[in-house]
Amino acid sequence: MPVKILIIRFSSIGDIVLTTPVVRCLKQQLQAEVHFLTKKPFRNILDANPYVDKVYAIKSKISEIGEDLKSEQYDWVIDLHHNLRSFQAKLLLRTANRSFDKINFQKWLMVRFKWDVLPRTHIVNRYLDTVKKLGVQYDGQGLDYFIPEAQEVQLRNLAAEQNLSPELRNDLLHGHYIALVIGAAHATKRLPVKKLIEICQGIQQPVLLLGGPDDRPAAEQIIQASGPHVVNTCGKYSLHQSASLVRQAQQVITHDTGLMHIAAALRKPIISVWGNTIPEFGMTPFYPDGMEKNTTIEAKQLSCRPCSKIGFDACPKGHFKCMEQIDLEKIFLAIEPNTPAEIS
Repeated sequence: MPVKILIIRFSSIGDIVLTTPVVRCLKQQLQAEVHFLTKKPFRNILDANPYVDKVYAIKSKISEIGEDLKSEQYDWVIDLHHNLRSFQAKLLLRTANRSFDKINFQKWLMVRFKWDVLPRTHIVNRYLDTVKKLGVQYDGQGLDYFIPEAQEVQLRNLAAEQNLSPELRNDLLHGHYIALVIGAAHATKRLPVKKLIEICQGIQQPVLLLGGPDDRPAAEQIIQASGPHVVNTCGKYSLHQSASLVRQAQQVITHDTGLMHIAAALRKPIISVWGNTIPEFGMTPFYPDGMEKNTTIEAKQLSCRPCSKIGFDACPKGHFKCMEQIDLEKIFLAIEPNTPAEIS
């Protein structure tokens, strides 16, 4: 019988996408039966992954599915979340397990004292370290993200809905557009609306604004100030459909957020904009070996960065210089000339 393995990562979008090399390598190298435990809002990220045999999802407590998990009789539990809830799952299952190093102490030293003892190791590699004992090695193939065929967005349908000039409509139909991700889980990871407007005003081809329902008001402000070449898709599409728009884009401009990692999984050129968090935390866009398509934009000289390992609802110092001082000219210089993307 194949070894049966449970992987635990409860949230969030980007973090789950970053676990996909572990999932793939376990399946391909060990021919393992791979199960994944997450929270219900995120299970659809995994449902289309051919390397995952079964997904368990909870609302908040392990007890919701405790008996089902116990009946699986796992050989290994690979804990890629390493929190109290994942500890409860391991305690319940009482089987061999491995947990990844969250480097929380090193992050705390960097945030609190700006003492940089951070390992220059990407979180994907730290995830992979948890399965080395099983004889698994990284295959160099980067991240995975699978979009169900029914969730692919047809650009011809999107273009037909927009009030675009014939030239802009043709650009959109041929993937000559920029996907601009305006959302992020925390406000201190997001560019101010006025900066996003300046970015849109400086781009000549179509710009598709991506985000959730909460981002629609900001998107409407951006459109009103920027012109008809900017299209608001915020809250209109599912995560898979937004990923489809990312896949078909010429290039992606994004904050440190889940769609950034999806864009890397889809091998897209990325301009990543960093606010209160820093790339040195090890969560930059992760590409296959030998591929590097990310341009990092940050106000690197600020002594107050990072102010958090995650983010805040507002700048704790009140000035928000980490985003206010972003040099937009560097973003414009990083935008690639029009090249056809993969169109559906």
